[in-house]
Amino acid sequence: MEDQRLIDVETKLAHQEFAIEELQQVIYEQQVAIEKLEKTLKKLNERLEGAFGTQIGPGNEKPPHW
Repeated sequence: MEDQRLIDVETKLAHQEFAIEELQQVIYEQQVAIEKLEKTLKKLNERLEGAFGTQIGPGNEKPPHW
């Protein structure tokens, strides 16, 4: 009976270690995707600033009807 409990615990531990490895891989892939999106966003912001100057949109100005 004690041997079966030990086997069950070792089996659960092995499954948890596998799950953790999978989660670490997902986190890594998400970080790579985030970094790629940040680079893309930075490039787009630079292009917009180049096309429209340093200020995009009205900023904090009040609308004309105020």
